[in-house]
Amino acid sequence: MGKLAVQASEHDAVPHKDMANAIRALAMDAVEKAKSGHPGMPMGMADVATVLFTRFLKFDASAAAWPDRDRFVLSAGHGSMLLYALLHLTGHAGMTMEEIASFRQLGSKTPGHPEHGHVPGIETTTGPLGQGLANAVGMALAERLLNARLGDQIVDHFTYAVVGDGCLMEGISQEAISLAGHLKLNKLIVLFDDNQISIDGPTSLAVSDDHVKRFQACGWTAQRIDGHDPQAIAGAIEWARRSDKPTLIACRTVIGYGAPTKQGKASTHGEPLGVDEIKGARAALGWAHAPFELPASVLAAWRAAGARGAQVRASWEGRAAKLDPAKRVLLGDPTEVSTGKALTTAIAEIKAQFAATPPKIATRVASQQVLEKVVPVLPNLIGGSADLTGSNGTRSKHHVPVGPSAYAGNYIHYGVREHAMAAAMNGLALHGGIVPYGGTFLVFSDYCRPAIRLSALMGQRVIYVLTHDSIGLGEDGPTHQPVEHLAALRAIPNLNVFRPADPIETAECWELALTAPCTPSILALTRQGVPALRKGGPENACAKGAYVLEEAPGGQRALTILASGSEVALAMEARAILAKEGRAAAVVSMPCWELFSAQPVGYRQAVLGTAPRVGVESAVKLGWERWLGEGGLFVGMESFGASAPGTKLYEHFGITPAKIAEAARKLAS
Repeated sequence: MGKLAVQASEHDAVPHKDMANAIRALAMDAVEKAKSGHPGMPMGMADVATVLFTRFLKFDASAAAWPDRDRFVLSAGHGSMLLYALLHLTGHAGMTMEEIASFRQLGSKTPGHPEHGHVPGIETTTGPLGQGLANAVGMALAERLLNARLGDQIVDHFTYAVVGDGCLMEGISQEAISLAGHLKLNKLIVLFDDNQISIDGPTSLAVSDDHVKRFQACGWTAQRIDGHDPQAIAGAIEWARRSDKPTLIACRTVIGYGAPTKQGKASTHGEPLGVDEIKGARAALGWAHAPFELPASVLAAWRAAGARGAQVRASWEGRAAKLDPAKRVLLGDPTEVSTGKALTTAIAEIKAQFAATPPKIATRVASQQVLEKVVPVLPNLIGGSADLTGSNGTRSKHHVPVGPSAYAGNYIHYGVREHAMAAAMNGLALHGGIVPYGGTFLVFSDYCRPAIRLSALMGQRVIYVLTHDSIGLGEDGPTHQPVEHLAALRAIPNLNVFRPADPIETAECWELALTAPCTPSILALTRQGVPALRKGGPENACAKGAYVLEEAPGGQRALTILASGSEVALAMEARAILAKEGRAAAVVSMPCWELFSAQPVGYRQAVLGTAPRVGVESAVKLGWERWLGEGGLFVGMESFGASAPGTKLYEHFGITPAKIAEAARKLAS
């Protein structure tokens, strides 16, 4: 099942040091050729990586996407040549020697930091320190969740993460290890490259933490070892695999191991060693081979390591083939085929319900009602919140909490850990078989932003439910009232920012988020109630990003009012005011700029029209210029908010139907 450890004797034909030195040589040669990169970390962690990949890691290089493989996360992404060397040596498709020699070059599959999707075997995009560690927590949690559903015969694997001092200094690391310890994710093993060197010099310049005690305080097992002793490394990993808690192995290493004058120094961290130093390193390591050349015996031993999981994988495939269809879908896309049809039906039902009895409710409440319909038909939709469950409306009556050693549930209480929640959701999505969503307030998307950006960069279906989306939240004041956040999120490529105007739009936006396999989504939802504006209909009007909610009488526009979210209702009231004055206005709802931008030019022109435009949103103007055109006016926020009831704040900041009508008159004059 999940066990794949071999004895050292299987690799005795080629000494461990030669296999490890192959990693060191590729790292220093690639960095030198690129005149850029980080050779020190790969050279220092080569022994640890060699033991892990040749004796413990369960994988098959010829089938890198095998669902029950062990996951390997290089959180210290600056040491990317460690991963690239391992993928080449073990025979992963696409990681050729030509790619190694093209390290950090335009169009290569070996960028400065590992990027998910470039070649098989890169489990996640890393580089922003600490993110990979939190991704690994999500992957380890995904393994436990799916194991509870499918059993040890189908899901039983470990997640290994290599972290550096920088990963553990970043604040996200504390959130991540606290969550993992609480949930007792015993299939998570973190290998700490304890080289005590950072870019500025010795880590003692900035930190004196005892990481072993720190992890132990968070519910982990932890120990220190010599990171250059193969037997100590193997013993520690074997010990970790038997633990009933997540494990930290602090591997004391020498950065730039083998470099005669630079090992152990900050100069090996982020710059090439230089020709003379590499010559000396070759002599010190006993590596007499030319750059990018590997002895046949060493390469053969590594390729054997890459193939040793083939039989285990084949046995697993035989067991997986016997699963009934309802369970087999948990190994693939959770919204495919039958579940996709069930989702379409569920969305149609909730839209019909909203249309039959139009409610005046907050879109966060509408979202919760959508979840009541959707959760039963998507068994691997895993929800959660950063200690704001009641406020976000992220939990339905169909949810069961996930807890320590209780992984059959489908709702995660992340605690006040937005950083870790967002990054762990990336890990859940990357693992496969799960669509994660998690909630917090829109203003706290600042805490989630690094992970949101990586969701977009990696093309992962992660759904961020961000409520209390404007000054309409009221009395909590400007610390909690987002004004710049919509613009900041809309600036991220490949991120759909949805801001629905009413319950039906909320249902449609959920459908779009759930069926976007390569794009993360933001659902920006109101705290305050909003009127029902849509009357239903089978089509998903939000799918085009913007649409004409109400055309001008007779179709002849004197002006067009563009709005999103809660301000669409205000635009409709302004339209009525203007109609009494004989001014024909159309109202356009814009729930998702990104989808609207992707529409054909003709559709966009038809929606926007040629009449003067007014934009309305309880946020800053940034970005609206594109839609308003030359001379268009904006009604929104120009400052931070204030503490008062939401209705009073809309009046105070001039975001009212009367002010919208006033702006329209200015355009008409």
